[in-house]
This record gives sequence, structure tokens and C-alpha cells, in this order.
Amino acid sequence: MQRSFNRATVFRGRRPGFGRRGPTYRGGGSRKFSIDPARFIERAEPAKVDAPYIPEHSFGDFAIEQILKKNIAKKGFTTPTPIQDQAIPHILNGENIVGIANTGTGKTGAFLLPLLQKILKNPREKVLIVIPTRELAIQINDELRSFAFGTRIYSVCCVGGANINRQIDGLNRDYNFVIGTPGRLKDLIQRKYIRVGAFNSVVLDEADRMFDLGFIRDIRFIMSGLPKVRHTLFFSATISREIDGMIGEFLHNQITISVKTRETAANVNQDVIKTQGQEKIDVLHNMLIKPEFSKVLIFGRTKHGVEKLFKNLVTRGFKARSIHGNKSQSQRQNALNQFKANQIQILVATDVAARGLDIPNVSHVINYEAPDSYNDYIHRIGRTGRADKKGQAYTFVD
Repeated sequence: MQRSFNRATVFRGRRPGFGRRGPTYRGGGSRKFSIDPARFIERAEPAKVDAPYIPEHSFGDFAIEQILKKNIAKKGFTTPTPIQDQAIPHILNGENIVGIANTGTGKTGAFLLPLLQKILKNPREKVLIVIPTRELAIQINDELRSFAFGTRIYSVCCVGGANINRQIDGLNRDYNFVIGTPGRLKDLIQRKYIRVGAFNSVVLDEADRMFDLGFIRDIRFIMSGLPKVRHTLFFSATISREIDGMIGEFLHNQITISVKTRETAANVNQDVIKTQGQEKIDVLHNMLIKPEFSKVLIFGRTKHGVEKLFKNLVTRGFKARSIHGNKSQSQRQNALNQFKANQIQILVATDVAARGLDIPNVSHVINYEAPDSYNDYIHRIGRTGRADKKGQAYTFVD
């Protein structure tokens, strides 16, 4: 069933002002909760079939090589999503883009397909894609390989927590794409294994998350070495004053395409769980034993808290794994793969799993600890209710 979308809004040059970020925790150590709990309550709307988004293009209309169209069809894609429909023609024309779209709406394909076409036309082209998290970088690299199958276009994925020597080996070979996280990219640039001056195109994906994670200095370092005349693509699901500043700093003469329809998915039922006078872990336990809680993503705020909750759930007999910054890359990827393959019921995570990751059929998202901002909340609950399926999100409040 296709979700209803409004026609994309396209701005040339400086965009009109976007709203500020949602309220956050205030104060010192205990971090008093200050997001109005009412914002976590919203009933899912019936799926809309009367006004679907009608794309202006089909994949066959785009000026891309047949091998790309063949790989698109092989992946089962028939119709461009709104962000793909609106952004791909501009990127094919070499224009700088700011793309604003809800999570899970095909942003990755919107920039990979035209950039692959660019390299097919000129195999000497190099593209740098900067991503906030290891998991998302690996996911994008896998997506790139499937789109590029049979083209002899190669990529190197450079992320922290993984063997840097293997990444250096990849960088010593012939490649067109480097996909990486800011810290590892900066390290490899400083070691002179990556010459950023050789990259004609750069993608900053999930830019708001990179700002939230404190990567702005690393991004400035990376961007400072790129050619002044370059092709710059900037994608984000949310916009704040800080992100507006990044856009002004890194892009010029850009076209802004907004296909963002609403803050949270219409098909995600959202509610709060009040825990006054009850042990929080017992309330969670009594929820997770219900049969409808078949594939549950639980969010905590800190690495220590997530690990403690995960171990508690395992002790209680649940099949669970955890993902956070203290885990090695192989541990994180293994946990994610088990969750995707339905080998475990529960994945407990920090916000490292909140952005961009495509995990099929998540039945519930539970905010065991409330997020730091409403933007983070939007991304957390975006892991359920994907592909127009119904989802359920709960947030624990005291």
C-alpha cells in the first residue's frame, strides 16, 4: 500500500528558515526530563490510498546506463520514491543538492544512482560519502555494490572499530567511492592514505546526526581539503539552525528539495508507559512476554545503561543482543544481522541504531530511556512502521 506524499518543494539558493530543534533535557547530572510527554502520544492513521504520490519520472526516464536500470529492476524497485524522483535529475545535471526527507524514503538511492552514472561516464571520478555511524556506512556500501553490480566500480568502506590495515589495502587499489565515518576518514587523511583533493564529489548523509554526535570539527577538516569547485550533496531528515549553518558553510548555489511530509510516520501508533511506583524493568518484562512483541528495538541513552539492560533481559530468559559504542564493529554487525534475521527477539541500543538503518519488520520501538531531543525521538521510532506497515512505539516516563 503506497503512502500519501505531498508534492516535493524545491528551492533554489538559500532556503526559507526552518524551525529550531525540539526541546532537550536541561540542567546538570540527573538531566531532568523536559520534552512534553504528550508529544509521544499519537494514534496511527489509516493507510491512505486516495492521494498517492505520483512521480514525474520512472526509472526508465532517467539518463542512466542500462546496466544501472537492470540492477534497479533486479532489486525489485519499480517506481522512484519522492526524493529519488525529485533529486536524481538535478544530481545528474551536476547541481549541488540539499535533500530533506523523512527517514526510510530512499535517500541512499537518490544519490548513489546518479553518482554511479557520473563514474560510468568518467571512470577517473572519485566520490567521498561521509556517514555518522559504522552500521549506516556498511549498509550504504552494500547498497552501492548491488546497484553497481557488473560495472567494475569499486568502493572502500572506512569505519572505526574495524581493521584499518584492510581499509588501507583497499585504498591502495583502484577505487571510485570511499564511504566512511568522520573520525576514521580524518585519521586516514592525516596518514596520507586518502588524498581528499582527488575527490570531485562529496555526500554528507544524515548531517543532523553528525552534528549531534560532535563530528563538526572532523567534517570541517575533511571538507577543507576538498577542491573548491566540487559537487556537494547534503542529505538530512531534520533541519536545525546549526544544520542551516553547515549548509551555508559547505554549499553554494544549491537546490533544496524537501519531501518531508510530517514529523513522525502516520502509520506508527505512539504512546507512553507511566511507571510511577513500579519497577521499570518489571513493566518492560511484562510487555515483552506478550506474543505481539515479536521483534523489539529498545533504546537507552548511555552505553553502560544499554549493556546493563541487555544483560538483565538475558538473565530473565529473553533472546537479546546489544549495540553501543563500546562494542567492536564485528560484535555490532553480528548483533544487527541476528536481529534482521529474526534470530533474536530484542536489540537494545543507544542512538547509534536510531538513524537510517533499514531493519525489516520491527514490531515495536521502546524508548526505555527518553531521548535527548525530539529529533532523536523521530529517528528512533522511524525504525518501526517502515514500508507502510503498522508500527508501535512506547516511551517510558516516570
